[in-house]
Formats: sequence, structure tokens, C-alpha cells
Amino acid sequence: MKLTIWGAARQVTGSMHLLELADYKILVDCGLDYEKDTYQEENQYFPFDPGSIDVVILTHAHIDHSGNLPTLIRMGFEGQILCTPPTADLTELLLLDSVNIFINKQTKSGRGRKKRGPGPQPLYLHKHVMDTVDRFVTVNFHKNFRINPEVSLEFIPVGHLLGAAAVVLTVQDEGITKKIAFTGDIGRSNYPVLGDPEPIPEVDYLVSESTYGGRLHSSEMSLEQKLIETIQESCIKNPGRLIIPAFSIGRTQSLVFALNQIFSKGLLPYVKIFVDSPLAESATTIYRKHYHLLNQEAQDFYKHQGDQFEFEGLSYVHDKRESISISNYHEPCIIISSAGMLEGGRIQDHLYYNIQNYYCTILFIGYCSKGTLGHRLLRGDSIVRLRNRELMVYATIQKTDLLSGHGDHKDLVNTVKQQDPSKLKQVFLVHGEDKSTQSLAEALREIDYKVSIPELGEVFDL
Repeated sequence: MKLTIWGAARQVTGSMHLLELADYKILVDCGLDYEKDTYQEENQYFPFDPGSIDVVILTHAHIDHSGNLPTLIRMGFEGQILCTPPTADLTELLLLDSVNIFINKQTKSGRGRKKRGPGPQPLYLHKHVMDTVDRFVTVNFHKNFRINPEVSLEFIPVGHLLGAAAVVLTVQDEGITKKIAFTGDIGRSNYPVLGDPEPIPEVDYLVSESTYGGRLHSSEMSLEQKLIETIQESCIKNPGRLIIPAFSIGRTQSLVFALNQIFSKGLLPYVKIFVDSPLAESATTIYRKHYHLLNQEAQDFYKHQGDQFEFEGLSYVHDKRESISISNYHEPCIIISSAGMLEGGRIQDHLYYNIQNYYCTILFIGYCSKGTLGHRLLRGDSIVRLRNRELMVYATIQKTDLLSGHGDHKDLVNTVKQQDPSKLKQVFLVHGEDKSTQSLAEALREIDYKVSIPELGEVFDL
């Protein structure tokens, strides 16, 4: 049995791992690597023949784990894609949204390239997304699913996102039983809406994410306290507007539920809230559909107070005209819009009209990759480029990690510590920047775990 790390090696995005048996190939995740400016060109090539892959297993819906599936199919993959039911639903939404982003980029690029030829071609189109959706085979959590006579699969809930799972594979390799687990992205305990990560069964090999290695989440105040303090300062004491860039799927639903709890308790006076993301509204419908997978707090709230994602003062913005009209709303308000890193989406319209507004606060609630507009604002750039204009940054920039969907250093160490170090043969750390991965590796080695930090394309005989 051989393991090759073909993505998210010493970086955060592009999750893709190949497990090869004697005559069977399993690909775990097939995400977009978008840490290069030319990511559309970079992602159209695979370091293996897509037609040689027998099955894909998807840990969760986020684009850095699922976003290159249509390309894989376009290039010849003909097998099934195994995932949990919510992951299938959410992935369809995200892939369709990716097509729109590709086409918009091509259109914008083409406007200035009439003499130089067309802009970058979309990685894939709607047809390829629909072909991908047709390949989904859903498997419930904790169900032992036999992939073939030698391999069985079990999905373990890990929080992070609705439907997100660790993949546990039991393999019969030349008469020897071997177990390998892929954590996907590990969530955190006591997160709004989602359940806590569950322990991963004992395995021989563990491929673990390391995003927050060496870092701990803030503990000085609760999410409720942070939101109250920020809203009080930006919308009530100083009657302005609070803009919260948020990924449409996962982060927005958790934020809306947290705000619902605050206002339903009467902890703040009425403030108008706009959720300006059609994708977020569609994702919220999926969260309602899979209600039974939400955490106990969210389920109890529904039983006693009604819909977790709907309350007085909250409006979902449906079309572009409504979105534009928010700029003319002169009362204090909260605007939640995508994308979380400010790379495209309606959030850029709100930034364009408010980045030079002294009475505007922009609150980041998630990770921003290097090179993104969000990253430039967080590092303190005083001038940013929007719509081909250089704009001074007068708005207040804030950040909190209290809504990060990733477990921190302590959570990652505890995930590995569920395994007996005398029995776990190797931990492979992926999905993290080098500093984070090295910090986690050092901590694990100190408690007697054998740790590898793979290079891209590195092969391991298991």
C-alpha cells in the first residue's frame, strides 16, 4: 500500500491524497490549490492519470477539498465520489458558485485583453459540475461501507462544517489488515450550530491537518461578548455600519445563529441585519434539511424559540438590485456578505462604498490567504485597489478567531493523542503553513509520536 501526498503539502489549500493498493487507487479529496495567482492554469493538470483513479472519497465540501472534482471528471475520471449526504448537497452549491467565479474572472479579464486575446478559460462549466453531482454516492456517519472486497470505509464527524468527516479506511493488503485515517479539517468544541468532533478510532497511520498548529484561539471573551462589544461600538454608540465578510457556507450560518441568540435575549437594541449572499441563503436551506445533524443547543433553540436562522430584523438579500440599495440604507446596520477573503462576491461592492467611511467597521471572522484583499487589509495596508481604483482605507479593521471553524493547536494535539503512540506507526501532517506544521510536529514528537511532514508528491510505503 502506497500513500502519495499530491496536495496541501506544506501549505493550506489543495487537499489531495492518493492511496494505491495492488490494483486499486483511492483519491481522498480533490481540492483547488488557490495559493498562486495563476491557480486556474495550475489546477488544470494532475500528476496522475485521472482515468486511473477508481474512487474518490470527499471529507467535506469546502473548495480547497472539493473544488477540482469537475476537472478530474473532465479529464477522464469515471468512478464514484463517496461523501456524507450534507457534503453532497453543499458541494454542489460551492462548485456551481466556482463556475460563476471562473466566468466572471474571464469576462473581467477579457475587457482589457481585446488586443491580447481572451482571458483564462474556466477550469470547468456547469455541465461538468452536474456530471460530478451524478457521481456522488452518500454514506451516513458511522456506517461501515465496503468499497471493494479489500477496503471498507467509515465516516467520523469532526465538526468544522455540516457533513464534514474524518475518513477511516480498513484495508486488506496482501493478507494484512491496515487502517489509515484522514482527518480532513478538524472542528472545535462548543461551536455554534455544529456538534463537537468525535474521536477517531485507533489506526495504523494518520494523515492530519495542521492549520492552527502552534496557535491557540482567543479565550479572553466569548463569541457572544465579542459580538456584543463590536456591535455596541460600531452600530449603537457610534451609529455606523458593521460589515462582516463571511464564507457563505458554514461561517454565515453559525454567525446568524449567534446573532439570533443575542437579540432574542434582548442583550442589544434592534439593529437591522442584511445577509447579502444568495449562496448563503441556499446553504441555510441545506442546514435546515439536515437539522438532525446540528448540535443539541441549536436543536433545543428550534424547539423552544423557532428557526435558528430567521428572526426579526434579519433580511436575506435576493438580487443585485436589493444589494445595491443597501448602500442607501442610512440607519445603523450589520451587513454579512461573501466572500470571506474579499476575493469576488458582493462583499466587494460593500467595500467599495464603505472602505473610506470613518463610521464603518469591517470585522474579519476567518482566515485570509496571502495575496488576497482580506490579507492586505489585515496586515494594515492604507491603500487598496478596488474596481481599478486606489482607495484609502478609513474604515476600522478588526479581526476575531472566535468563529474559526478550525480546531487550534490544543485541539489538533488532542486529536492525535486519541491514538496510542506505541501502535500508531506514523502521523503525516498536511494542510498547514510551514511554521504551523513544524510547531505541531514538535509538540507531537515530544510525546513520542512518529511524525512526517511530506513534500509535494512524496511517496510513502505503508
